[in-house]
Amino acid sequence: MEDQESHRAQATFGPAEIGALAHLYRGEMYQSKVWRNRLDTTTNWAVVITGIALSVTFSNADASPIPILLVSWVVIVFLLFEARRYLYYDVFRVRVRVMEINFYGPILKGQRIHIDNHWNDLLAEDYSDLRFHISFIEAVGRRIRRTYGWIFAALLVCYLAKIFVHPTPLASWHELWARAAIGPIPGEVALGVGLLFHGTWIAVALLTLGSQKAVGLPHRRTGPDLLLEVAGGTSGRH
Repeated sequence: MEDQESHRAQATFGPAEIGALAHLYRGEMYQSKVWRNRLDTTTNWAVVITGIALSVTFSNADASPIPILLVSWVVIVFLLFEARRYLYYDVFRVRVRVMEINFYGPILKGQRIHIDNHWNDLLAEDYSDLRFHISFIEAVGRRIRRTYGWIFAALLVCYLAKIFVHPTPLASWHELWARAAIGPIPGEVALGVGLLFHGTWIAVALLTLGSQKAVGLPHRRTGPDLLLEVAGGTSGRH
């Protein structure tokens, strides 16, 4: 029984299986690229409308800061769209990394392909029973930390600059409430809602920080870059 398990753990893939896995890897990589492009699309939309809102807000001295407030809620919608897309992107990205680490890695090292960690079984189960690897709120937190947090921060800074110093610096607290007022909504209420809004996305970003870590992300090198040396035509290992 132990001999059978040992043989299974070091099972080799024949030419047909290797060819099939190569095509599978290429297909998963293509799907990952498609969903990555979809993420970039919603991010670009968020950046464009943010730029338009800022241009309108600071176009003249009498312009209202309301466009910044409205765009902030539109950016939230884009964030939710993008978080949903990120869930699917993560599925294909994980599959790609599984094959890179457990299949292509040993081949490049001239080693036999081991399946003692059951990566092949887990991958097969993932195809038969598709499930997301992270929750929706975790996806929202990741997109905030990577991209949307910077957009929200820019909107917040520009909004405060508009009501504090544009077109002239504030002279009193009464003037602050007047500038922050939105139609019949008092300035105190408007600023309170804004504080709640920004506090919420900051909380989501921080609370999901300790959740499941993303896989396959580059990290800083601490020593010589041997791969870069090989790319330059020199010996990578001495």
